[in-house]
Amino acid sequence: MAQENISLVITSIAAPNDVLKSYAALCKQHQVNYIVIGDTKSPANFFIEGCQFLSIEQQKQVNESFASLLPVKHYARKNIGYLLAMQQGATVIIETDDDNFATEHFFNFFPKQTTQPFYEANGEWVNVYRYFTDKKIWPRGLPLDRILDTAAGLLQAMPQSITAPIQQGLANDNPDVDAVYRLVSDVRITFDANKQIVLGKHTWCPFNSQNTVWYAEAFPLLYLPSYCSFRMTDIWRSFIAQRIAWENNWQLLFYSPTVWQERNVHNLMRDFEDEIPGYLHNENIRQTLESLSLKSGVVNIGDNLKKCYDVLIQRQYIGEAEMPLLEAWLKALQG
Repeated sequence: MAQENISLVITSIAAPNDVLKSYAALCKQHQVNYIVIGDTKSPANFFIEGCQFLSIEQQKQVNESFASLLPVKHYARKNIGYLLAMQQGATVIIETDDDNFATEHFFNFFPKQTTQPFYEANGEWVNVYRYFTDKKIWPRGLPLDRILDTAAGLLQAMPQSITAPIQQGLANDNPDVDAVYRLVSDVRITFDANKQIVLGKHTWCPFNSQNTVWYAEAFPLLYLPSYCSFRMTDIWRSFIAQRIAWENNWQLLFYSPTVWQERNVHNLMRDFEDEIPGYLHNENIRQTLESLSLKSGVVNIGDNLKKCYDVLIQRQYIGEAEMPLLEAWLKALQG
């Protein structure tokens, strides 16, 4: 792999914990820029050697107009970390959360353009988890009426050249599933190792923000919406990113876990409530996005983002206050 300028971005309100400290050591070892974005509840004296921690006030120095529009006490503060990484010359941004421990292979992601014998999945909705385990499990964001679908057949990959500027690594032990799954099933899972699945065009699978690699061409698609449910912000981002990726002949790549999660305490019924917009609307959002007429080329990603958000705002999935924030994001990207 060509030498990349890599930044790791996490948002956290925790005091320095074992996860956050472990990433500092790992980033030092791999010469990775390490950014942690705080919020109103973050400790005032947060410090980890080798970590750039930004308080709410310090975030304004990255881009004051955008930071001022972002709501506080929200996961979307992570957007500031993405902007800082870009300002500092990142060519790859990796993101995870403060309850995901990295394995020694965490930085062994794939080149953006690569030729490998990948498996390819094609379908309308594809449950990628089913290709990494025999257990009945599905990723957060998959429509509930699709969780019992028979897994789509895989095309055994002959070595093929793909362009995958967005890559999702899975998580072992306590992977990203919805509240319905957690309320009725044992979450502990170890997924298969040494597997990679790519999705064909017009094939949908939600991906999250827990172990995700973004190359520079896809940086505008990092944008996390603020005026929707907390439990849907990264999921709806993933749908928009997938839709726009098709226009550029990019494939979405999923690979075996390089993190394991020791999940922070959650109120599962509150998670369930926050996920209701997804349970009710994810299929409609898929249909809405798929019906849009978008343009190819990296130069058109900003306009495509505005088209996607505009229609989701019109249909009242996302609040009207999102558009000024998105426009401030796109302006911040221009420097």
